[in-house]
Parts: sequence; structure tokens; C-alpha cells
Amino acid sequence: MPPKRNPLNLNPLQLKTLTLLQALARIDGHVIRREEDGSVLVAGIPAPHGDHFHLGDATVASRDATGLSNQAAWVALERKGLIVSHFPQGATLTSGGLAYDTGLADTILHRHGGH
Repeated sequence: MPPKRNPLNLNPLQLKTLTLLQALARIDGHVIRREEDGSVLVAGIPAPHGDHFHLGDATVASRDATGLSNQAAWVALERKGLIVSHFPQGATLTSGGLAYDTGLADTILHRHGGH
């Protein structure tokens, strides 16, 4: 049997928030520290304004990023062991948080020009 999609039953807001935090962990300048346990501390959370913002080489609709400023979403991700919240400054993504397949990266991270 294939692995269950979204085994931690994250809601849509939590899935989007985790997807964006994972994307930040892949962008130079946002990673503060990588730990031996596989966790990554990210900071410089962008503040969405207008209808979109840029996250590395991707464009993200502001409507998909409301969880970045929603402390409850971060609390839920922390409770499920995916991040350690330092809301609103940053988050430590656990190795499980980095590896969690949200299934949304291709949906909410819009890349242009074949990236």
C-alpha cells in the first residue's frame, strides 16, 4: 500500500505554511543554522503585501501565505513536531518537517521560465 498522503492530517493552512517554510530553507540568505540532527533554522520570513511576493525564484500569491503571519498555524506545526516556532522571526524546521511531503510546492510556488 502506498504511503498515506498527509499522514499528520495537516489542514490546508498548515500545509501551505509548511510548504513556504520548506522553500525558505532552500534559499541562501534565509538559512541561519543547520544542525547535526538535520534541522534547519530559517529566518527573514517575508511579509506578503499586495497580491503576491517573491520567494527565491518563485512567486507566491499572498492568499497562499496567510499562515506565515498566523501564530496558530505555527503552533499546530510545532505540536506535530515539524517545526520549533520562533514566531514571527523564524522557525527551526525539524528533519521531519523538511522531509514532509505537503504536495503543494508545485501548486503554490509559481516558477517561470522553466525553473
